[in-house]
Amino acid sequence: MIPLKSPKEIEIMRENGRILARIMKVLKEASEPGITTLKLEDLARRLIQEASATPSFLGFEGYPAVLCASVNEEIVHVPPSERVLKEGDILSLDLGLFKNGFHVDMAITFPIGEVSFEAKRLIEVTKKALRLAIKKAKTGNTFGDIGNTIERFVRSQGFEVIRDLCGHGIGRKLHEEPQVLNFGKRRKGPEIKEGMVFCIEPMVSQGSSQIARTKDGFGWKTKDNSLSCHFEHTIAILKGEAIILTKE
Repeated sequence: MIPLKSPKEIEIMRENGRILARIMKVLKEASEPGITTLKLEDLARRLIQEASATPSFLGFEGYPAVLCASVNEEIVHVPPSERVLKEGDILSLDLGLFKNGFHVDMAITFPIGEVSFEAKRLIEVTKKALRLAIKKAKTGNTFGDIGNTIERFVRSQGFEVIRDLCGHGIGRKLHEEPQVLNFGKRRKGPEIKEGMVFCIEPMVSQGSSQIARTKDGFGWKTKDNSLSCHFEHTIAILKGEAIILTKE
């Protein structure tokens, strides 16, 4: 069963989302050539603590960090390390926090310094796929409509969606029903209803859609080592439309 939230609960999650968006903005500004992803982890921990919140990811299914920091071919769930960011990398940050009884979750991808034209295009396409998907998130539509919109747009631009990873419901638990796939068929899947809160997170590959584990044992990367990109927002269905909770 897909849990529904009251307007009051959604407002709590909206405030949490504003906090998370502000933290993400600081992390993005701190991400530059020469910094390690472990330094970003330290910063994320401090900012979450200063917000009187709790990190959602630390300890979840054994995950050892607060932040996910995936570089280039890495897709998601990569723990920060002593890896030094360099000019031309693209970095995906994924972060969740818990406060006042509710989780929120967000991911962004951005260039480190100057990057290739194709890397910029991959980022823009993935970001637009998320925007298009959010427009489909309204009462009367289905989760198949969301996934179909993402995949059709991404493939029309010459890229592939990662089919083995997906978004999810969110609220009192970090992962709730339903799974929010990045592919699907129109009018299929559960119907979107008032009070649903979920994460839409297109993950897109420049090459193959096949994935493999990263050496740390937690993360995922593209099997062919092609560039990957990831964006995510937590959204709520309120008055029939999608409201983005993870923005300032």
